[in-house]
Amino acid sequence: MIREYVEDPSNDRKWVIFDGPVDAVWIENMNTVLDDNKMLCLSSGEIIKLTDTMTMMFEVEDLKEASPATVSRCGMVYLEPEQLGIDVFIDSYVHTLPYFLEEYADNVRSIMKWLCPPLIEFVMRKCHKPVPVTDLEFVVQTLNIFDSYMGEYRRMLV
Repeated sequence: MIREYVEDPSNDRKWVIFDGPVDAVWIENMNTVLDDNKMLCLSSGEIIKLTDTMTMMFEVEDLKEASPATVSRCGMVYLEPEQLGIDVFIDSYVHTLPYFLEEYADNVRSIMKWLCPPLIEFVMRKCHKPVPVTDLEFVVQTLNIFDSYMGEYRRMLV
């Protein structure tokens, strides 16, 4: 994909987004891309110069494996999970529904937005939790439970 973007002569912006955990060796190898010269040095010895229309974005959970040099090359946007609110997770889940359930997407969204806040309040106040759980983790697990009932419908896609 990066080669295709480099060879594309158009002035359209091209985004390469990496989403996942940061591996120490992998991210250190990305330092040359993050420098001003934007050179991707592959383990084969090949060097690919990224164009000015290309941007690399990393969406990571944490920066435990990244060196200060790597962090200093990146612009950081950090969001506390509580700032996102539960709607983001519910909306994200609804977008994963199979195409033949799209007509029910608004219903699923409404039910989850109606159901989750009182469930969270009940669990946080009345239930013993052997492991601390945030509101967002609770919503994600609620959606996982709901999704477990969707297995039959998801198998219909295969």
